[in-house]
Amino acid sequence: MAREKLSKAEIVENIYPAVKVSKKNIHRIIDLFFEQIKNGLLTDKVIELRGLGTFEIRTRKGRKARNPKTGDSVTIHNHGVAHFRPGRELKQKVWELRN
Repeated sequence: MAREKLSKAEIVENIYPAVKVSKKNIHRIIDLFFEQIKNGLLTDKVIELRGLGTFEIRTRKGRKARNPKTGDSVTIHNHGVAHFRPGRELKQKVWELRN
């Protein structure tokens, strides 16, 4: 079952009636917000947003793997992955969705 997506443009449309700011400025604020999150992660900071959750970079250990197409052995080195950990409030609300 495919889930419905929520785009940045739709978020702007949803915010617009609640604030007296142009859609262009709302879009710019959202872009700046995302840029702050990205820059924080790239400088090895943990981003904590109360009521939502925490963004952080975790290190994934390297390993030996196989290319599924060719069957060749491949070495994957240690690398960073972006990780989101939902906060207690969000976790509880999501838990109750399917009940």
